Amino acid sequence: MYKILNAKRLNENIFLLEVEAKWVAKKCLAGQFVIVRCGEDGERIPLTIADYDREKGSVTVVVQEVGASTKKMGALLTGDYLTDFVGPLGNPSEIIKDFDNYKGKEILFVAGGLGTAPVYPQVKDLSLKGKKCDVIIGSRNKDLLILNEEMKAVAKDVYVCTDDGSFGFNGRVTDLLENLVKSGKKYDLCVAIGPVIMMKFVCMLTKKLEIPTIVSMNPIMVDGTGMCGACRVTVGGEVKFACVDGPEFDGHKVDFDEAMKRQSLYKTQEGRMYLKEKEGSTHHGGCGFCGGENE
Repeated sequence: MYKILNAKRLNENIFLLEVEAKWVAKKCLAGQFVIVRCGEDGERIPLTIADYDREKGSVTVVVQEVGASTKKMGALLTGDYLTDFVGPLGNPSEIIKDFDNYKGKEILFVAGGLGTAPVYPQVKDLSLKGKKCDVIIGSRNKDLLILNEEMKAVAKDVYVCTDDGSFGFNGRVTDLLENLVKSGKKYDLCVAIGPVIMMKFVCMLTKKLEIPTIVSMNPIMVDGTGMCGACRVTVGGEVKFACVDGPEFDGHKVDFDEAMKRQSLYKTQEGRMYLKEKEGSTHHGGCGFCGGENE
């Protein structure tokens, strides 16, 4: 059992849980994720690490209520317990793992909605290493913005935009990014994390602007082990799985249209059976021997 040290509601549908998980906190790095379960019969939910404190032995996750399992988790209070908290899983952020290759570059993070949570630990870790980065945070409206003040404390410049103009720049993250470049801002790398459709359009723009871009495909993960086939994505013509090969990939090589179509199909039993038949042995981690194809 894993004790919740702090349960905090960020807005109507998003909440934060700081969890006592000493072994995970000891090993985790920004960009990785954990699998969480609430109750013995609870659903296994992959969640990107939003922060960690090695001395305190805690790991923070930010969760959006989208179904029964996340609503049940959202009802937990400080002092309650999670049944499972497994990790760290996935690969660390490339710019954290290979910091020496990026410390001389001008880096821009683009965070959309819940994507602000996994962006925060990367920006924070870079700040602790003496590297300050710019951040664009996008949201549908002011009420849905999260971690804005926390991000300001660790970033160089934070630019906020809302679709309805209720806070900050009135428009999309791509509009704001284009305006920044036109105003003279120069970036050597962009890291985009958020809804798949947002990452697609960011990458279309950065390709035109000739800015190398890293994206995190954690939004398409379901099982977190490579067995379910949900996060199968084509990158540069090769089959990859976000949970075991990623979650980060070269955004200019990701087939976003295929990924979004698979997301839609995977929501139904009929769609999953169609994908299983169409993709054959590459449907479950590419091994054909994991046993997931028999479920």
